[in-house]
Amino acid sequence: MQELIQAAQAALTSKEAAFIIGYALTPDGKKTRPFIARTPDEAAKLVFNHTCAHNLAVYLTRIAKPKEGKMGIVAKGCDTRAIVALIQENKITRDQVYIIGVNCSGVTADVTLPFGADNLPSKCIMCQVQVPPVSDVLVGTAAPYDKPKDAVTERMQLLEAMNEHERFAFWASEFEKCIKCYACRQTCPMCYCEQCIVDKTVPRWIESSASLRGNFSWNMIRAFHLAGRCIGCGECERACPMDIPLMLLNRKMGMVAMQQFNYRHGVNPEEPTLVGSYNMQDNNEFFK
Repeated sequence: MQELIQAAQAALTSKEAAFIIGYALTPDGKKTRPFIARTPDEAAKLVFNHTCAHNLAVYLTRIAKPKEGKMGIVAKGCDTRAIVALIQENKITRDQVYIIGVNCSGVTADVTLPFGADNLPSKCIMCQVQVPPVSDVLVGTAAPYDKPKDAVTERMQLLEAMNEHERFAFWASEFEKCIKCYACRQTCPMCYCEQCIVDKTVPRWIESSASLRGNFSWNMIRAFHLAGRCIGCGECERACPMDIPLMLLNRKMGMVAMQQFNYRHGVNPEEPTLVGSYNMQDNNEFFK
């Protein structure tokens, strides 16, 4: 995408950005990988296509902030929600980041298969932000694409039809597969604690072994930590080697935040966070 390369080169040449976090082709030319361009020549390697599934916002809290210039980033609409969320939570400021927004026409769920309606991640099926709502420069064209029924929503409805014992048995079965690799944590842009609760040993809150009790504690605590904060990129589920349906939990938490408080995280950088603010008009019927 020449338009993307030109935007990145202009930002680097003018020193507006110290580097650009984007995508480049893998050596075989069939897929893409995260790539950091620090010079205009390196920016010529930047690409954007249907395999650009990674949410690059995860790097904004894990890379050293430059002394001069901004952190540049190539961001799809769903990625900009993560950037806005980080601004809302005071992890970065708007003037620290230079956003090259990319109008997106969807990405693949499986990068080894062709793009199409039968190879879409849930975030693309539910997408409402093909055009990034926040950017410094906008490139590309957002073309419509066919979307199938969302399997996550259908599966959630089946779970909600179960009684509490059946739901507990379902999640116990899923969490039993967890191997405590923490790939979900590492790929999540909203997991940025310098020391995660599972890494604390004094006191030890969660068992470090991959036992059912420890697995259940880890996955439920992480879900509650993301309540009202998850921006729905699905990177946790995509990274999970055991195919645990993590987005069932995360999306449900987001639905509750919307139903109870009319709140959707990562939309308005000026809006306070859900758990960091109090409103006397908030619905309190859920208190028992």
